[in-house]
Amino acid sequence: MKIRRKWLRDLASVVFTLHYLVAAEQADEKVRKVRGMLTVDHLRVSWNKTTTPYLRVFSGFLRPKLARYPPRAVRIPRPAESAYKEPVNAWLYFDGPLSELKSHKKVVLDMPGGGFVAMSPRHHEDKLLAWCGRTGLPVLSLDYKKAPEFPYPYALNECYDVYHSLIVSRGRCIGLSGANVPRIILTGDSAGGNFATGVTLMILQSNGADAQRHQASDSLPIPEGLILIYPGLDMNIGNWMSDDQMALIQDQRTRKVNRNVLRRKSEDYYKLAETPHPSDHEFEPGNVSNIKSDPPLQPPTSTEMALASPSAVTESKGSVVVPKPKVLKTRLAMSSMISYTNDRILTPEMMRAMIILYVGPHNRPDFSTDYLLSPLLAPEALLAKFPKTFFLTGERDPLVDDTVIFAGRLRLAKQNDFVQRKELGLLKSRAEFDEKDHVEVTLIPGISHGFLQFVSIFPEAWKHVFRCTRWMEEIFDNDEPAVSARRSRAPTDVNGNHQRHHYRVPTESSGDEDNPLMMSSTKDPGYSSQPARRGKGKRVRHAEQGRNRSMVSLGSDHDLMARRMKGLAGGLMGMTTDGPTTP
Repeated sequence: MKIRRKWLRDLASVVFTLHYLVAAEQADEKVRKVRGMLTVDHLRVSWNKTTTPYLRVFSGFLRPKLARYPPRAVRIPRPAESAYKEPVNAWLYFDGPLSELKSHKKVVLDMPGGGFVAMSPRHHEDKLLAWCGRTGLPVLSLDYKKAPEFPYPYALNECYDVYHSLIVSRGRCIGLSGANVPRIILTGDSAGGNFATGVTLMILQSNGADAQRHQASDSLPIPEGLILIYPGLDMNIGNWMSDDQMALIQDQRTRKVNRNVLRRKSEDYYKLAETPHPSDHEFEPGNVSNIKSDPPLQPPTSTEMALASPSAVTESKGSVVVPKPKVLKTRLAMSSMISYTNDRILTPEMMRAMIILYVGPHNRPDFSTDYLLSPLLAPEALLAKFPKTFFLTGERDPLVDDTVIFAGRLRLAKQNDFVQRKELGLLKSRAEFDEKDHVEVTLIPGISHGFLQFVSIFPEAWKHVFRCTRWMEEIFDNDEPAVSARRSRAPTDVNGNHQRHHYRVPTESSGDEDNPLMMSSTKDPGYSSQPARRGKGKRVRHAEQGRNRSMVSLGSDHDLMARRMKGLAGGLMGMTTDGPTTP
């Protein structure tokens, strides 16, 4: 039904919503028809409904008083070296007058979700007002451009440019004093979680080979921490879980958190086979039956043949011996997107539509390698440098696999880095790895996607909103000692001008290319196809600027390891750098 007048369209939207809440069967039929012919207008109308005047008034009555001041619309200028010139629209949530911003040194940078195609910060005001009211911090939520009008990677570049502008302007672009570089936490839900993770990867990548190649004098500081709420981290929708992915979920340290996720994956088989479900102890890591196939059948023994004879059936006073059903074991595990294919919030059809619209008609990314599109594929060298990351997802969310797999990869990368540093003597021999210093995962039982959007009808979600505020306070409190060493000043060049560390090209068609999309104008395959080069991009901290140039890795045979080995060998063999070599 097409209604031209907006006020009448908004009123009809509320009326039909109430009608379908009562007429459940008609609602199911309507949903089935809409999902069969999804368009971007369908997605936007359904998801942007909460900003209609009538629903906004209704939700205002149900929402507790969270903040005294309303949000302010702001425009963040792009960095001088950015390939884009149009400012980025955003909403600043701060519970106080603008004059008080000058006393703040901490910022929460939020990237709201909406399937890459819909929703602005105004659709997420419940959590944003709660965050700024409870913490007293300024929360900057981005109103990035949406697909399909602005396909990948335009919105991702917008988010990165805002982070860069906050650093180089020392927060002046949003009203901070500019005396210090602000400490920033990145948050994102759903598609926003994809952007928050992608921005972190871009920062780490810019601090590596690109920064060295362009002779940057300083590094762009990484965020203090990440808070990812039911993030979408894998654009390559698959049906089956690989053995590596299952190993990450079945890790002994996270088995208690992932117990219901594992049970759900096994139920997909046992319900079809109508066999008893295995007990919980069969999922223990010591019991390999859940990852190994049953041994091949052996010929029956004489005892088994005797039990199978007709005379054995009439024993025990003529009672029939009914064989006990055997618990079957399987290695098959379906992805959560397929397991929850009937989810009412997020369906495979909707995911397919959003990915097609986000990628655009002219881009041909490689879904198996482009980790800025699918952060789940990020190389371990970058994951090892991630700040502490918190995850909040429902156990029945079609995207729950993205959370548990990415958290497992982060945990593994951090542990491997810890072991390597310990072996090199950079850590005390008695030091022990604590995963809670790097990753924390919270899975909400029985909850699907987008539950923070329904606090008006799902009041239990408020405790998870305030859980995020405690995470923010924990991140800022735990990282205080490292601030002076990491954020003494914003990155500048030798002349005092602001230096850009991530060189990129504007969004353009790649329809005639077979390579994945690249965020920089110079391709750097070091992270994916040449693992040996991962160590080239060492991050140079502010406290290390007084050291000589040897702390910056060079190309070819003049790299850092070669020069260190030459120095060690030279001392043993009597070689010096100033005079001739002694025999």
